[in-house]
Amino acid sequence: MAGNLFNHFAVDINKQTTVFCNQFFDQGCCKKWINNLDIQDPDCLKVLVAKTLGYGIIVGASAVKLPQVFKILGAKSGVGITIFGVLLELMAITFNSCYSYRNNFPFSAWGEAIFLAIETALIAFLVMWFDDKKGRAMTFVGLYACLVYTLTHPTLVPKDIMWWLQSSVLPLAVTGKSIQAFKNYRAQHTGQLSAVTAWAILAGSCARIFTTIQETGDLLTAVTFAFAAAANAVIALQVLYYWKSTQKFMEKGRKKKAN
Repeated sequence: MAGNLFNHFAVDINKQTTVFCNQFFDQGCCKKWINNLDIQDPDCLKVLVAKTLGYGIIVGASAVKLPQVFKILGAKSGVGITIFGVLLELMAITFNSCYSYRNNFPFSAWGEAIFLAIETALIAFLVMWFDDKKGRAMTFVGLYACLVYTLTHPTLVPKDIMWWLQSSVLPLAVTGKSIQAFKNYRAQHTGQLSAVTAWAILAGSCARIFTTIQETGDLLTAVTFAFAAAANAVIALQVLYYWKSTQKFMEKGRKKKAN
């Protein structure tokens, strides 16, 4: 009797574990891991690494730009941040996430884009708001919400148009970062740019190259992340290179406010 109960319990646990595993991983891999206790299959190991990295990136992305947001709020200024570059980056993130959503890519392959879009939109709003362009900031929120609704709607924008929008992600992302990098170079400081955010975004974009290839096989998206990683590396290195001059610049700004 006790043996039957134990066997029934074990079978039930096995089924529940398999169902849970199937929510996140390939069914074939779940069967090998749980039923066959085979954890050494190379293809399934790649899936495990890609999925784990993917969900890790999503969790990290939920707060990756918050240091930047708090830095702007604390200073009540977006000095050093080019709004045009931020908007180009926002368009790149938005087009990429909507393209992935419309193509039913695994959430673990692109989910962080939702958080990045929200946080980047918030940064754009704050930069405009603290630049005494409050009306423009409010208009931006409304227009952006309409854009997201239009792109995610199943019929308003054809899928072939979505492909072209995804193709524009690379030039948009690189141009946006290049504008910011050039502004940093001319100013010889990075203003309110957050070092934590810059390096976290670089790490995430590098990891995304592998997860995109493994989970979607979409070469266009993988190449986009590769170039984005290179552009992010420039910004991250500038934050370090101009660290001392940035601190001097910010100190001058604080003294002016105090006087």
